[in-house]
Amino acid sequence: MKTFHPYTISFLVFVSAVIFYGCSTVSQEAVPPPPFILITSAPNPSPTPTPFQPSQYTPTEPSLLSYSLNTPTPQILPTETPSPTPLPPIDPTATADINQLFPTVAAPPVAESVAVAPTALPPLTDNETINFLLIGSDKRPGSSYRTDTLVIAIVWLKEGQVSLISIPRDLWIYIPTVGMQRINTAYQSGEITGYTGGGPGLLKDTIAYNLGIRIDHTAMVEFDGFRRIVDTLGGVEVPVACAYTDWRLIDPSYDPYNENNWWLYTVGPGQVHMDGDLALWYARSRSKSNDFDRGRRQQETLRAIFAKALQTDTFSKIPQLYNDFSSTVITDAGLGDLLLMAPYAVNFTNANIRGYYIRPPYVSSWMTPGGAAVLLPNEAELGQMLVEATTLSTSAVERQTINVDVQNGTSIDSLDALAASRLNYAGYQTILSNSDRRDYASSMIIDFTPGQDPNQRQTIISALNLYSANVISMPGASDQVQYRVVLGYDYDPCFQPQDLSH
Repeated sequence: MKTFHPYTISFLVFVSAVIFYGCSTVSQEAVPPPPFILITSAPNPSPTPTPFQPSQYTPTEPSLLSYSLNTPTPQILPTETPSPTPLPPIDPTATADINQLFPTVAAPPVAESVAVAPTALPPLTDNETINFLLIGSDKRPGSSYRTDTLVIAIVWLKEGQVSLISIPRDLWIYIPTVGMQRINTAYQSGEITGYTGGGPGLLKDTIAYNLGIRIDHTAMVEFDGFRRIVDTLGGVEVPVACAYTDWRLIDPSYDPYNENNWWLYTVGPGQVHMDGDLALWYARSRSKSNDFDRGRRQQETLRAIFAKALQTDTFSKIPQLYNDFSSTVITDAGLGDLLLMAPYAVNFTNANIRGYYIRPPYVSSWMTPGGAAVLLPNEAELGQMLVEATTLSTSAVERQTINVDVQNGTSIDSLDALAASRLNYAGYQTILSNSDRRDYASSMIIDFTPGQDPNQRQTIISALNLYSANVISMPGASDQVQYRVVLGYDYDPCFQPQDLSH
């Protein structure tokens, strides 16, 4: 299998692949100072040193047993994430982060074959798309490993649309030749058992069987390459809509086993300039949140990397960058495949990307007979979401033609950038410009369209949660944008992308 640097990826989904290996590892090796000057200042973080207690942890892994189709109906457990245990929270059922601080060498859990395999889903994608699987793994020499981060990218090249689907590591599904098991064990099982195509082959077949999505190419990213890539870009601007706090090493070169080397670290809200180490921490942390929220932050960081790659004309440098980081990404796509996609990259923006997350209500928590906490698919709800994610959206195509000018009418820095990011999630193209003043108490929307469609205008107001926004009608007053939003102090930047309509 060929290796390549993610900058050789001439398209969003492979640029994004660099995120996901780092999101599932906690290697704390020292890295050289980033080769760039910080131009955009991030909001001041508020670290609070606190002790770390690794000596209290004894690594254990529960026995993971499969169940047959004759197993009694699973008991559905609450989906709320339990409160974290102290300093930093440690889950004795072996989270990926803790397993890497205390690695063990063990064979992957082996499931019993089910008597009758679950019915495979019919294909949801056709030949009009190119489908990528982005894989993040904690693979290290001499140890067992899991693919704890899986993101499917479905690409409509001609139409300029992308659907990203984040898959939780604990999704309990049928793995061909293995049985019922967590999806994050499929890759290693394929490698160990000699499955056709190895780990990628079994993972592709597992996703096709359970989710109905054909995977054309896979990409697995090495950990340290992530920080190097972000630093080479000069850092990335990540719109952190809601402040986030989690445990972080004071310095990446510090010993993670020393209790004095950890602190609580907060970023946002705001447009935060992140170097490689900060971006890695933001995209992979989960001690004070959960895997679902981590999936959201991964897609946030993905979008920021893609935006920076477009700004720095990275896609035009594919040939010269092909061998720069040859060990960073392992893929089954060649340079020729990437060059064929290069012309399409310039036509994409963050407004072309639809984000989907396999989370409640699409899954429910369940305890296996062997005592493992996993996520059972809710077939009807998950199936409906997958159909939407794999269908070319006509409404998304229409929204891509609408340009919204966003202005910050307050003294709160980067409020306009956060609102623009929110509109991008909803599918609208945005530009930023200066407001005439910075003391607006209430937000307003100015409608420049000839038709003055109240329903179309309301979708923008609703996307920003500005139900009481003042509306000014000025048909034909601008030939560059269709709408202008002036943000007032009533605007709350915090939002959840999964709540937005595509």
